[in-house]
Amino acid sequence: MGVYRVVFWFLLPAALVLAGCQEQEEISSRSGSELSVETFEGLNMDWRKRRVDRLTEPHGWLSLAGLVMLQPDSPVTVGSDPACDVVVSSGPARWGSIHVDEDGEVRFDVAARGEVRIDGEDAASAVMTLGGDGDPVHVEAAGVRIHLVAPGGQLALRIRDPRTSTRTEFAGLDYYALDPDWRVDAEFIPHPAGSTIQVANVMGQLIEEPNPGMARFVHAGKTIALEAVLEDDRLFFIFADRTSGRETYGLGRFLYAELPRDGRVVLDFNQAYNPPCAFNAYTTCPLPPQSNRIDAWIRAGELRYAGKPGLEKPGDALSDADTSDS
Repeated sequence: MGVYRVVFWFLLPAALVLAGCQEQEEISSRSGSELSVETFEGLNMDWRKRRVDRLTEPHGWLSLAGLVMLQPDSPVTVGSDPACDVVVSSGPARWGSIHVDEDGEVRFDVAARGEVRIDGEDAASAVMTLGGDGDPVHVEAAGVRIHLVAPGGQLALRIRDPRTSTRTEFAGLDYYALDPDWRVDAEFIPHPAGSTIQVANVMGQLIEEPNPGMARFVHAGKTIALEAVLEDDRLFFIFADRTSGRETYGLGRFLYAELPRDGRVVLDFNQAYNPPCAFNAYTTCPLPPQSNRIDAWIRAGELRYAGKPGLEKPGDALSDADTSDS
C-alpha cells in the first residue's frame, strides 16, 4: 500500500500539487479567528503529536545522558568500564578514545571493532564532525550514541542513551486549552541586514545570534513585542512571560514561526513549548533575552513538565512586582 501511495503522488498533476502548497501557505498566514474550528484544532493536535514523537524518539532530547567538554591534546577514553574518562551505560568496557588536535579536529579511535560502529559502519577510526547542515558523525554501541556539539564554539561530547530515566519515565506533556485568540497576526518590523542579538545559554555563555527583526502585536489591549532569531529559514522566539515559573517552565519557552510575508507573521502560542532543559540537565539551551521577558500572561501552549525536572531555578523568570492581573 505504501508503494502505491508514493507512485500516486508522483502521478498527480503539477497543478494539484501546487494548489495544495498554496492552500498550506494560506492557512499558515491566517490568525486563529480566520480559521475554522476544525482547521485550527487539527493543526495544533497534529503539531502536539509530532512534538511528542520527536521528543521521545530513541535518540531524542529525552535520551541525553551526559555532556563532556573536550580540550585539545587531552585524550579521552570512552566505555562502560568505570575507569574510563567518559563512562557509558552499556557496550564494551573500552569503546575507544577521542583525540582533539590543536586545530580542533576530533578523531575517534575504535578499541572494540565489531561492537562499536561509526555512522553505522565498522571502522577503525574516523574524524568526528559537527555535521553542518546534516547530522553529526556519531559513534554507537549497544544503542548508546555519542557525537559532537559546540555550544558557544566550545567542543563537547554529547551522550544519548535510550535507557536513561528521563526517557523511560517520561510523564507526558500538559497544555493549556487551545485558544484561537493566541494565534495572532503580528506586524514584523525588520532590522538592518546583519543585525544580531546577544543570547545567553544555561552554561553561562553569551552568543550573538542573527536577529532579522521584531514581531509586534496587541493582545487584550496590551502591546507585546518579541525579537526573533533566524534559524533554518524560520523565525525562532525565546521568551518568558508572567506564567514562567508559576504555570509554565521557569526558564522560558520556545516558539517557531514561518518567515514573514508582506510585513506580517503569524505566531501561534498554542505551539509554544518547553526547551530541552525542562526535561534534562545535559543541555545547552538558550535563555530569553531581556527584550523577550514579557510583562503579560501568555496562557497558551505547553505547561510546566509534571515529571522529574531538568534544569530549573526556583521562583519566576520575571519579577513578582505586579501579579494583580492573574
